[in-house]
Parts: sequence; structure tokens; C-alpha cells
Amino acid sequence: MNRVQTIEASALAPLLQLDRTSSLSLQDQIRRGFFNAIGAGVLPAGMRLPSSRKLADRLGVSRNTALIAYQTLIADGHLVSRERSGVFVATDMQRYRDSSMQVVGPRGGPVLSTASARLQESASARSAYRFPSDWQSYRYPFLEGRYDRSLFPIAEWREASRLALAAQEVETWSVDSGEADDDALIEEIRTKLLPRRGIIARPDELLITVGEQQALHLITRLFASEGTVAGVEEPGLPEMRALFESRNARLAYLPVDDEGLIVDHRLKACDIVHVTPSRQRPTAVTLSRARRAALLEMATQEDFIVVEDDFECELNYLVDPLPSLRAMEGGDRVIYVASLSKVLEPGVGLGFMVAPPEVITAARRLRSLTTGRPSPNNQRAAAFFLSLGHYDAMLRRFNKVFEERLIALRDALNHYRPLSIAVAPVRGGTTFWVRGEAGLQTDKLMADAQARGVLIEPADQYFAPGNAPTNMFRLGVTSIPSDRIRDGIAALSDAMHAVSKDSMHPSSHSATLSGDDIIKTLSGVTLHYKTVYGEPCTIKLSADGEMVGRAGSAGEDRDTGRWWVEGDKWYRQWQRWAFAETLGFRISVDGQHLSWLDDAGRVMDRAVISAPSD
Repeated sequence: MNRVQTIEASALAPLLQLDRTSSLSLQDQIRRGFFNAIGAGVLPAGMRLPSSRKLADRLGVSRNTALIAYQTLIADGHLVSRERSGVFVATDMQRYRDSSMQVVGPRGGPVLSTASARLQESASARSAYRFPSDWQSYRYPFLEGRYDRSLFPIAEWREASRLALAAQEVETWSVDSGEADDDALIEEIRTKLLPRRGIIARPDELLITVGEQQALHLITRLFASEGTVAGVEEPGLPEMRALFESRNARLAYLPVDDEGLIVDHRLKACDIVHVTPSRQRPTAVTLSRARRAALLEMATQEDFIVVEDDFECELNYLVDPLPSLRAMEGGDRVIYVASLSKVLEPGVGLGFMVAPPEVITAARRLRSLTTGRPSPNNQRAAAFFLSLGHYDAMLRRFNKVFEERLIALRDALNHYRPLSIAVAPVRGGTTFWVRGEAGLQTDKLMADAQARGVLIEPADQYFAPGNAPTNMFRLGVTSIPSDRIRDGIAALSDAMHAVSKDSMHPSSHSATLSGDDIIKTLSGVTLHYKTVYGEPCTIKLSADGEMVGRAGSAGEDRDTGRWWVEGDKWYRQWQRWAFAETLGFRISVDGQHLSWLDDAGRVMDRAVISAPSD
């Protein structure tokens, strides 16, 4: 007769380490510990476990806590209770684990090789940038879409979830209603979210999805196939390109500038066009009102469908938002896609699409063949989250936080001016699209910056194969607090200078001026240059040391300060600009072109000199 293996409570305790600060209850932690130990084979099938009293004493918990944990594991089939014998690991658990891990045929054999050979993965999907898995350990993560955990409204979402789990609510949303979405959530989106975008929609024109990505997947399945010409922004969303490629559609690359998608003859060949008008992905520029109207007019004339991916539409805190394409004349040709806030989406995973009823019906049928509808419980919790005002409060908080961070990033870039970089104009959002000097190699910059604790996102994944420039990248603020931004950009500036051979010495400039020559050259002149965000800036230097600056298209941003010379260096201090700090530079002048240089001879900024009469 085989002897039954028994594990004492003292030996079991290390497998069930309890964290009393955890959000999981002690019962749940005990259950999880047992489940993991059984799954790993540490607790083999048939092993006798200590009594609930002995386990409770060893773990320092109440007997009731241990007893409930045992009862739940027994009910779930992981453990069995035998009268007068005790509690044992279920004998079929080992069989289940073994069968689930079986490998048919030798590893790397012909079956797996054949399967690998038949994989059809798009070039877009393969080239997508992956953040370091330990990105949170870096001090300066300028990454878009990776959020501070502190931003998630835990208490508010917990309240909404609690209300959704009330008995009366469960009876409502748990009823088998096929693929129907939660009526309460549909109504909240229809009456509260969509009107802000100027959209009026009936309930049958709305479909809830598992984030925006599922909506885009459904659309490509419904409207793209072999022979379809799919217009995509250039640069544009790699995930969207991969979806179209998976349908064997032919991609038409549509260029983007500082006003968003360029509306021209290239659209005429398209059957469907994907556009991100509110916050273009990746440049963060906004599609102008004139181009919105032109796009819809051409869609009507040329008979193509527009997919409006309303990315970050809620984060318009610098200027008033423009109306959505769906809300404008000709908007009946638009399928509108959005999600609940990007901060909610990673944990909640709820998006939605607005389209004609027949499209929604077809998308609902297709959804049922894939993942099905999003969790009814999550849908009802989201409805409460919206109806209680938590969503609006969250957006107000996000707008305040992200505005503060984006302005801090803008000011830091303008202060350090690493290699005369330029950023695309934005109306809000969470990112800057950065263009460096022509000789900059972003791959080298990423490596050097990462060694300094700085993470940036390369641009190449957003371009068609072979079209990616080497001097462009993105800086995001969703994952870095305001108080680290300046130091992070200072470190990035050092990295950019370190990898740029052209900036190390002023070989293309005249020799630096002496102190007397600086005074003679700059007294009474005006300096002209552009800020990193492309706005004109003038600085008038009076002979008495007064300095007046005006920036912006209308000169609306003004500041005053002092300039002076010590030795052979030019110094300045603004009242507000440049963090009101005193900085000194070497000066090099070539004709009307002035360069500010640091002590190592690196070019820190450039300007054009004009005399008072100019």
C-alpha cells in the first residue's frame, strides 16, 4: 500500500507568503498560493494538506479565513475533502497539467517548422517598436501611451464597479441578450460624449468594442479585401497598416504636414481612407478645418469611405477643438471610432464606433465570431462611471496634468535647443514629433540616451518601408512627471551632442569673438530666430544692456531681461524665459549669421542679425 504524502503547515507556509498591504484579501492570496504551487508541481496530486486550524495558526490568520480558502479551492476542483481523512490535492490536477503541456511531435520538428513557414505576419507588425519591458526603471521615460499609475482613478472606478455588482444591476446585465450592448452605456455615450464632438447618433448607430483596436479590426474585415485601395497617413499608424495588409489590401501612402493629411489627387484612387484628425498619429498635428471640409467633399465625389480615428480627442486644452468629421456636412460617409480615455483603456478596454445601422449590424455579427462583446459587467461599470460625473472629473484632471507636462517639455526643449531641433505644432495632447538636424542618427541617439536614463520613441515604424528619415523621433509626457522633464531634456541634449559629429566644433563658423567685439557687434541690433515649436522670435539688444524678446506669430509672448559681457563670453538673463537663469556663451559670427556656442565649441543655437534700420 502506497504511503500518502503529507506536507506540514511549516513547510507549506513559505509557498503561501501573505502581503497584508495587498489589495487581494488574505483568502484570495491563500487560494492563489495553492493554485500556483499545484500548477508548478510543488504540491503533487494526492498530497495531504494540513488542517485549516493548523494552517491558520502557522499563517497567523483566523481559522475562518483558512477554512473559506480551502472550501473555495474544493469547490473549484483543485482540492478534495475526504471524510475523516482530511484535505488533499485533487488527483486529476496532475493529469490536467500534463495534458495541457503536451507537445505533439519533437520540438522544432517538421510540424512546427511547417507552421512557422506558413505564418503570415505583415512587415508593419514586425517592425513595430517595443518599449523596454522595464521602462519604469528609467528615470526619464519620454514615452507615449505608458501612463503613471497614479493617474488611474482607482477609487472612482471601484465605486462604479461596486454599483455594477449590486444584485439588481447584475440581474439586468447578466441576462443572456446575445450580442446586445449595455443600454445604459450606449445612452451615456450617445447623450454625453458624442455631443461634445458635434455628433448626434441613434442607439442603433453605436457599437461597443474592446478598445479602438477591435473597432478598426472589424472595419477592415468589413470593407477591405484583395484589390481594395486603402489610404493611410504617411507617417501613420503601423497597426492600421498591418490590419489592411492582413486583408491583402493595397496601401496608398498619403502625406501629412503641419495641417494634417494633405488632401489632393492621391485620394482619388482610394476605396477607404484612415485618418486621425484630432491628434494625428504620430505627428500630433491637427487636421485643419479647411482640409476637413475638402476631405469630405472629395469622399463624396470619389465615393470612398472615411474612417475617423478620433485619437486623443479629449485632450484639446490649448485651443478649442474642431468638429469631428462625422459631425460635418458629408459626415454620412464617415465611420467614427474612439475609446473611453486612453488612461482608462489599458485596464478597462472599452471603445466604440458610430456608423449607419446596417454597418453596425454587420459589425455586431462579425464581432460575435471573434471576441464577442466586451464584458457586460465592465460596460455597466463604465455607464456608472460616466453617469456619476467621474469621467468628466477625470478628464479635467488629465487636461491639467498633461498641459503642465507638455508646456514643461516645450520650455525645456526651447531652453536647451539640442542641435536646433524643431517640433510640429500641436493643439494639446501628450506628445511632440521632433525633427533633428539632417545628420542625426536616431538609432545611435536612442542607445546613448538610454544609457543616460532617457527613453525616446523612434520614428521609423510610422513610415512606409524605406521612407523613414533617420533624424526624427517622438517625445511623450504620459509616463514622466513634470519635475523630471527638464533634467531629462538636459540629458537628451547631451546625448544628441555626443552622437553628432557636426556639432562638436565650430569649424563652419568664424572664430569666436572677443569681449570687445561682442559689444561692438551686438549693441543695438535685433536677433531673429525660431523657437523649437516653429514660432518666430525676436530679441532686441540695447546698448545699455536691456533685452526685449517677443515670440509667437503675433509677438504675443513677451519678456524682458539683461545682457552683458564678462571676459570673452556673452551672458543673458530673462525675467521668465529660459527658467530666468543666467547663461553664458561664446559668440561666433559669419556675415549676418550668429551662433551661440558652449565652452566645448558646440553650437547651442543660431540667429540672424539685423541692424536697427533693417
